[in-house]
Amino acid sequence: MDTNAPALPLQGPLYDVVVVGGGINGCGIARDLAGRGARVLLVEQHDLAAHTSSASTKLIHGGLRYLEYGEFGLVRKALQEREVLLRAAPHLIQPLTFVMPHDPGMRPAWMIRIGLWLYDHLARRELLPASTALDLRQHPAGQPLRDGWTRAFAYADGWVDDARLVVLNALDAAQRGAVVAPRTRCTGLQRHAQHWMVTLQPDGGAPATVRTRAVVNAAGPWAEQLLREHAGLPPRRHLRLVRGSHIVVPRLFAHDAAYLLQARDRRVIFAIPYEQRYTLVGTTDVEHHAGLDAVAIDADETAYLCAEVSRYFRRAITPDDVVWHYSGVRPLLDDEHGNPAAVTRDYRLELDTAGAPLLTVWGGKITTFRTLAEEAAQRLAAPLALRGAPWTRAAPLPGGDLERVVGPCATPMQALQRYRAHLQRRWPWLDAAVVHRWARAYGTLALDWLEPAREPHDLGRQVAPGLFEAELQHLHRREWARDADDVLWRRTKLGLHLEAAQRAAVADWLQRLPPPDKPLVPLERGAGCH
Repeated sequence: MDTNAPALPLQGPLYDVVVVGGGINGCGIARDLAGRGARVLLVEQHDLAAHTSSASTKLIHGGLRYLEYGEFGLVRKALQEREVLLRAAPHLIQPLTFVMPHDPGMRPAWMIRIGLWLYDHLARRELLPASTALDLRQHPAGQPLRDGWTRAFAYADGWVDDARLVVLNALDAAQRGAVVAPRTRCTGLQRHAQHWMVTLQPDGGAPATVRTRAVVNAAGPWAEQLLREHAGLPPRRHLRLVRGSHIVVPRLFAHDAAYLLQARDRRVIFAIPYEQRYTLVGTTDVEHHAGLDAVAIDADETAYLCAEVSRYFRRAITPDDVVWHYSGVRPLLDDEHGNPAAVTRDYRLELDTAGAPLLTVWGGKITTFRTLAEEAAQRLAAPLALRGAPWTRAAPLPGGDLERVVGPCATPMQALQRYRAHLQRRWPWLDAAVVHRWARAYGTLALDWLEPAREPHDLGRQVAPGLFEAELQHLHRREWARDADDVLWRRTKLGLHLEAAQRAAVADWLQRLPPPDKPLVPLERGAGCH
């Protein structure tokens, strides 16, 4: 399906639901509703996953540290989702072992053992191993650590490319009939008894108005602003905006496990293998009071992360070692807790039916996006008379149907291994690193451009090392990529591996493409709501 193809205008009530916000929650809700037969329009003011949803620690996890704050319901819900998502996207989500060096001055061993026992038993596990104790004097995980760290605990969670997870949800929504319109700002919401009039401003296009039976406010950090400024409604809840920043440094260790480090302020910091040559370090929890369009790490955050990591590793890091950094604002549901790190990561859904339905999403975390979306669709089912049943629990995300190619497998991890080997056998002239990246990023979606290829020439020009025109065409035509940031820093992480001239070549290639056909969405032309 070509996401640039123009859509034909529809008559009457154009949509059942307009979802405002192209982060993980908005795209997950659009996917779930489209799969139930609803007519859905998803609008996002910038690129998909341009903000919070591409700035996470990239974990599919229960949240071990939330147990300390008594968030047992949230942890159980998230733990239940880990293996659901591992099966839904075996190409994109993989198990990851975490090593937690024990600092007896922070938390006693008995407390950690109890926490890990709960973590092992709050939800059923079939794919992930139970926690265990480690002797760092004997275990490889102890080698990169400073002397004095002799004891650790290990447990398993999952890792995900967060921005690609968002895009795959949007792609699945589009494949099920939703219209997905990035770079389309919602500038007005006018409520009537039975419908909403939604004013939209596409980039480079004329303002337009669409009619919908319901609106979902999944605007993340902008949720309160959307209600106040565009719908004229006073928010019943409030968000606490907390900035989380991460740094990327040259690789601190050679093995495949990650570390959970106890910081001196009793927070936890992750050090995670990243893009083969690097280590991802994060995150911070800082109250954010500045604007939302240009969120960036500050010098204090960088110094904090470097200092805490350097307490543990033999190779100390300084701000000069940072090769990349990113920051996002978490829209946390304000529970009036004094410590930003202790503010709940759970979500609330608020359905307002004083007129046409309005569902607002407050808070949330990436691991629970599917259950949030399912609950949102269930809440809208009655007012919209939707007959479709819940369906996403057992449905693969696009590219995740690996067993269709390699046959039945014992685990999702085995399916990925077999799929990667299949690609290498079928296209032996491809570089192994490219095969590995395509298998993990795209799964079976890569077959769209690989199946017709008999030699490297069939993939088009290599615009940058390992980046062929065939992949760029896919990203542009099917995944809504428009500029170099979309490609290099969200849908792939090749920006880390390319030199400035190579990144410029990718930008130039994208700029030479014709603009997408207009209109991107079926619009009722008009200057505003009526």
